[in-house]
Amino acid sequence: MDNGSVDKTANVINEFIETSSVPARYVFESVPGLGNAHNAGLRSARGEILAFTDDDCYPAEDFLAQIWSTFGDPSVGYITGRIMLYDPTDYPIGINESLSPHTFLGGSFLRIGSFHGANMAFRRQLLLDIDGFDPLFGPGSLFNTEDIDAAARASAKGWSGEYRPDVVVTHHHGRKEPDIAPLMKSYAIGRGAYHMKLLLNQQRFWWFARGVYELRNRRKWHRRAALWETVGATKYAYQYFSQAVRARLIRKRALRPQPPWA
Repeated sequence: MDNGSVDKTANVINEFIETSSVPARYVFESVPGLGNAHNAGLRSARGEILAFTDDDCYPAEDFLAQIWSTFGDPSVGYITGRIMLYDPTDYPIGINESLSPHTFLGGSFLRIGSFHGANMAFRRQLLLDIDGFDPLFGPGSLFNTEDIDAAARASAKGWSGEYRPDVVVTHHHGRKEPDIAPLMKSYAIGRGAYHMKLLLNQQRFWWFARGVYELRNRRKWHRRAALWETVGATKYAYQYFSQAVRARLIRKRALRPQPPWA
């Protein structure tokens, strides 16, 4: 998946396709944002189970086999797995090294930090049923939480999910301590948008309330977390109501009587 790159990414991928024994397809998505990129992959994919990782991650040798075995349970619609830090000198962020499996029951609230897009998989039909990933979400878009947003919408439809520590990738993100402040701000804005979307789109008041209540714990990550999450929630609410107003105007124009000469 190439999300609008202007370097030699296409050449590198095409060389891999020509020489690899593994079937591969090059897909280009010009609209920036990881949600858009994931949706382009979804449109191109033909498999029953779709696995996702990031371009700075190295999957374990049994990555796909472990994912496939997880979906033997027909009630499981999505999973996330263990994310190990590749370089011990990198800042320990964007990882989940827990060895304890966990089940996300259908219809349950998904806490921020419990689901990571660097190591996740969904049933293809589930993603189609929830209309894929939200284009407003994901790095390169407005809000940096396309992964847990998709999982939460799956949970709202009654699908269960799992955290499986035997599904492993190592994350070579290269970030050091000076890089963390702007990243934490981006994450916090995404969290605020995620929680506001639970309220406005999903009408999940108690999920929204729980997210707000848990802000007291997230403030330990950064003292300005509450401010940034409020910014994210406000920005998402603006997008939501702006789209609603535009849709209403379009409907009014469509219902407006046309003059006989039109």
